[in-house]
Amino acid sequence: MNILPKLTFAAFAATALAPLSANAQELELTYLSHWAPDTVALLEQAAATYSEENPDIAISVRAVPFGDLLTTIRSGGGSGGPTIASIYDLWLPELVRDELVAPAPESVASEVTSAWPEGIAAAAAVDGRVYGIPNEINVYALNYNKSLFEAAGIDAPPATWEQLTNAAAKLKQNGKQGLGLINSWTAGVVHPFASLLASNGGTLIGDGVPKLDSNEALETFQLFENLVQEGYTDPLMGTADANTTGPFLDNFVSGNTGMIIMANWWESALKAGMGDGFDNIGTAPIPVGPSGDTARSISYSWLTVVNAGADDAEQAAAWNFLSWLNGPESGANGASAMADILQSMGILPSRASDVAAYESALGRPFLEGYVGALENARAFPVVLGGQEFSEALQQVIEQLEYGQISAQEAQANAQADAASILERADR
Repeated sequence: MNILPKLTFAAFAATALAPLSANAQELELTYLSHWAPDTVALLEQAAATYSEENPDIAISVRAVPFGDLLTTIRSGGGSGGPTIASIYDLWLPELVRDELVAPAPESVASEVTSAWPEGIAAAAAVDGRVYGIPNEINVYALNYNKSLFEAAGIDAPPATWEQLTNAAAKLKQNGKQGLGLINSWTAGVVHPFASLLASNGGTLIGDGVPKLDSNEALETFQLFENLVQEGYTDPLMGTADANTTGPFLDNFVSGNTGMIIMANWWESALKAGMGDGFDNIGTAPIPVGPSGDTARSISYSWLTVVNAGADDAEQAAAWNFLSWLNGPESGANGASAMADILQSMGILPSRASDVAAYESALGRPFLEGYVGALENARAFPVVLGGQEFSEALQQVIEQLEYGQISAQEAQANAQADAASILERADR
């Protein structure tokens, strides 16, 4: 666990954590999430525990599908909307620009910058000002079916792109899809591509400028083109989204797909689908491309923010609750209640004390490879226009997967789209 900086156990300021006065008027806070019912129930339990200690604060949880989360936050901005919301870090710059989220008070901001790794804390800030409390961190790795590998005569997971295509070819000869690629879901399409690009020495955006016109990016587009042309991946087997398993996961669970590139939070879905067969799944680093020097993944995080339209008392109560929920006193054995909730889904917590508290659990075979990927991970670029940029890149990659354009056309289109989107967003 030496990839994380040493934790400074600074206490929150008394004003941030002290229970509100028993004479204060009862405040009703709402917490918007995209979690499934079982996880929402755990959050509700944590909220109930907090309310027992702070009887003048009532907290209700509302959940919407991931695809509706951002639009719900936008439509609910202002007084009357959700007091607290869980967001993908890519959305933060635009929510700050549109004055929909409130800056964190100094006591909370200082805790975020001292108790979380620097890169994760930075993703919760815009122009150096903290706007949320990080919770989960996600990275990508190669998941593979050990039985299918053995049947196809593959001795070890691929460490390079050449080994990746060779393994895919052997799996195809055995009637299996070599590598499953997601379509129909923005992050599911773009994040594996970005991880392969990072393992080839490239990047999506550098210093605010799109870098999809690089040779490293062209080689990544060509890898996708080759996988499709050789029949090593079938887009008809790859439909998925963040809320349903779809053909992508179903084909991997049922043994029709030999390899996928997926994030750590997928563990709970794999376990549910495979049962005892889950032990047959291996985790390995992202294979290194011809222009790369080491295995890399992109990383992204989630954070909780407070509605800028809530009144001062509601904002203060919301930050008070979030400080407790993400602090080391709210969970078991030095972990936060948030970390306990995340681990119920197999998700990596990001606070240093939570990682320490869950060290043994994070060392289990499936997650160990993901924890190891954090050391060389590159954060997905968090910029104005980031969501639109991701959606445009998704469309280009899917056109390539379905054989509608060539790798060279994909590169040219992706770079042109990105340049236009980022320039427009920066005006």
